[in-house]
Order: sequence, then structure tokens, then C-alpha cells
Amino acid sequence: MTAISKPGKIIAVHLNYPSRAAQRGRTPAQPSYFLKPQSSLAGTGGTIERPAGTELLAFEGEIALVIGEPARHVSPDEGWAHVAAVTAANDFGLYDLRAADKGSNLRSKGGDGFTPLGPVAIPVDGIGQGDWRVRTWVNGELVQEDTSDTLLFDFGRLVADLSQHGTLETGDVILTGTPAGSSVVVPGDVVEVEVDAPGAPGTPTTGRLVTTVTQGSVAFGDFGSKPAVDDLQRIEAWGSGEAHAAAVAAGRATPLDAASTVPEASDDAQPPFELTDALRAQLSSVAVATLSVALRKRGYHDIFIEGVVANHPGDRIVGRARTLRFIPARPDLFASYGGGYNAQKRAFDSVGAGEVLVVDARGERGTGTVGDVLALRAKVRGAAGIVTDGGVRDFDAVAGIDIPVFSRGAHPSVLGRRHVPWETDVTIACGGAAVQPGDVIVGDGDGVIVIPPHLVAEVAAEAAAQDAADAWVAERVAEGEPVDGLFPMNRAWRERYERERDAAASGALPPEEAR
Repeated sequence: MTAISKPGKIIAVHLNYPSRAAQRGRTPAQPSYFLKPQSSLAGTGGTIERPAGTELLAFEGEIALVIGEPARHVSPDEGWAHVAAVTAANDFGLYDLRAADKGSNLRSKGGDGFTPLGPVAIPVDGIGQGDWRVRTWVNGELVQEDTSDTLLFDFGRLVADLSQHGTLETGDVILTGTPAGSSVVVPGDVVEVEVDAPGAPGTPTTGRLVTTVTQGSVAFGDFGSKPAVDDLQRIEAWGSGEAHAAAVAAGRATPLDAASTVPEASDDAQPPFELTDALRAQLSSVAVATLSVALRKRGYHDIFIEGVVANHPGDRIVGRARTLRFIPARPDLFASYGGGYNAQKRAFDSVGAGEVLVVDARGERGTGTVGDVLALRAKVRGAAGIVTDGGVRDFDAVAGIDIPVFSRGAHPSVLGRRHVPWETDVTIACGGAAVQPGDVIVGDGDGVIVIPPHLVAEVAAEAAAQDAADAWVAERVAEGEPVDGLFPMNRAWRERYERERDAAASGALPPEEAR
């Protein structure tokens, strides 16, 4: 272990974990960065002040790279060799000031004490760039956990990319992004961040980087940008509308103000996708088959989760994906990762209201991946459902729990026969379909599909219009019309349908009189 010297540059990455990208509703094609000043540095055991007149101070536990040998114009394969050590960081930010500098983050993330580092740095000799884990606790509760092998942009690539634009010098620090789970803290809260390499010899760790939040008393002056908060900032800072509502109920957050005005988005941020009640209702009213047609028209052909059926005939499922990944069984790995508070238990303990837990069991139905206790836990947490391309244990008991479960059928065996619970909130493959955290999952009697968030609104609207047209065609067939020219509609039938649809919508004539 080594001490941490004051770096010449502190460079932070905006988005780098798939779980965080899913929360933000966008996945960057390339990394983007911002600078933090030396004066924002702090050590363990210190405090961070939430400025007077603000409410949205958020933590972001991160893995920090410490540069060893200077890097200039190095390749991604060479980048990791220029990292001397890894330590823990907390990239605190103040959402109240995000609009102040149009994406530079100087005022929102550059305050005194906004970059705690430490307590110690771990030399990287003999440890791979994918071997690291970051965890964050708030008041003793684990709120963030992810590993560096899931990153959108690995450490070597970050070093190489930055070295194209300037020299990374010895001691410079790169903050490599935060996973899902970042949220708001209030005065009195204690935030702890730890980075370790659990699979490396000696399981090296930085120890916990501890920061206590205090309340500032000095108000901002009448010069410069003032703090400004709106509903969008509140929801984004807390992580979701559900998390904000829970914080309000606990007396930790300010209620939403529906009359607030959303400011112009900063250069590096877009409004996150939200599965609104209206969108959820629209998706619930249309057939999976119709949605799949709309997606195929847009080039999305492998969005069907093959081989899964509902445990209750007639079940429908709509919600945003949370993910759980199993790997093939191996005795030593199961001994290390299968017991205790493993990934499977963490997934069922953290799935949120209205979310769908999607399980990557590699299509292996020869053991259970969900049982009655875990299904009950998901129901109690308000989950919209569970999808697994594996088996279900305690099948009859699970069927008796009022939660939709789509699976490949029943199997009495437990995990260790075929699976090791490995990780959560990462991109997975389920039934041959890629699923990212935050994707929208829709299921009915025809099966389950995956919709990328940016396509949900247009696909749902198109499917609703197509289902309405198909229902009208079915009525004509029931009246005795032949399907030739009617299904699909030729020009004459299409014109008649549109006249009747428009007349019914305007209220000019009841639908039956309009024909």
C-alpha cells in the first residue's frame, strides 16, 4: 500500500458503467471528461459541506487511477501499464448548480472537499484492469457495488484516449465513473467508499474512504449563478422517481413541484427516459406480436426472449429491466460466490417497484433460478415481474404468488447444480436477446420482448395504432367479409377504415353508424 500525493490533474469520466448509463437513458459511444480542481481534494475522515440554500448533494463512489510513468500517444493496449496504483474516490456533485457552467461541472463538482481520495493506494503490479471492485455505503447500508470488468471503456482505453490530447503525468488521477446507486445525501449522513481486488493474492483493499456531510451556513451572494432546482434534477439526483418519493416519505427530500420549469439541458446531459404511467398503460394494451413487428421495421430482429412462458395463463408484464447473471457451475467459484449475500439475493433485495428482474441462466433449464421465497421478495418490493431463461423451483408455490413469472418451466434442483450467481445490473443475454439495465420489457401469451428505451414511445404509439386497425379488420371478418384485400388492407379498405376512425374520434358519428 502507498500514500497518495497531490495530483497535478484530476480528470473525471462522465458515464462508464452500463448500470449508470441505463439510469441516464443513454449509452455513450465514446468517453467524455471534465476536470476537478486540486482544492476539491480531501482525505478520509473529513467532512463535506452542503452549501446553504441547496438540497441535492450527491455521492458517486468510484475507482481512481493514479498515473505512474507519464503517458503521451499510447495505445489502449499500453494504457494500463502507465497506471501505478488504484485508490477509492468519491466524486461528489451538487445538482443545484449543474446548469451553472453548461457541462464543465466546475461549480457543481469543484467545491472544497468534493473529491475525497484514499485512504491508501494499491499498487497494480500483478492485478489486471478488470479485477477491481467498488462499493459504497451510506449510513452503513450498501448502496453501490460493481466491478471494473463491466466498464464501457476499460482503464487502458481511458489512459490512451486522454494521452492523445495531452500528457498524463506521474501522480495525475483519473476518476473512472460511478455505477448505478448514486443518490442524494443530507447533513449527518456518513458515506464510505472502498475499492478492492477480491480475486487478487491477499485481497488488497484501500480501506474505507469516510466522509461526513455537514450543513453550510454561508449563503451564495448576489453575484454569479445561484442554485436552481426543478423536478427533473430532483428525480435524476435521487436516481429515480420511486427513490425520490421514498426520500420524501422519510423526510429526507423536498417534494416535487409540478409547476417548476426545467432548464435547458447541459451539453453533456439529456433528460433521462422515464417509463411514465401513460406509456406503461399503452404498452399494456398492445400485443407483443405487434410491438415485435414495429421493432423489426426498425432493424431490431433479435429482441425476443426465446422459450419462456408465463406461470399464469393470460399474464402480462411491463417494466424496466434489472438484470442478474449466472455463470456455469464450478465448485471453487460456487464456494466463493454462491453463499452468503450473493448476487442472486442482492438482485431480489434491490429490484424496485414496477421493475422486471431479468435473469441470464444461459438457457439452462436443468435447475431452478427462482424459488418461492425470492418470488415473494420481488412481489413485496413491488416488482412488475420476473423473466428467466432457466427453470423455476417450487413451481406450484411460485404460481400461487401474485407476480408474473416467465420461465422455461419447472425444475426441483438448486443453483449449485448448474449455476453460480455472479453479478447484477450488467448487460446480459436472456433467451438469445441482449438485455441492458433500464431496457423496457413487455410480455404476454406470445412471449417476452426487449425494447431499447429510446424507441419505446414511437414503437408503442405505432403498435397501438396497428392493434386498433387489426381489431377493426377482425370486426369486418366477423361480419362475413373475406380476408382477400382486407388483411392486409388494400387502398379501398384503408380509406374506409381511416374515415370511420376519424369520424369516431371526432364524435361526428358513432362507429357503427359511420360504416
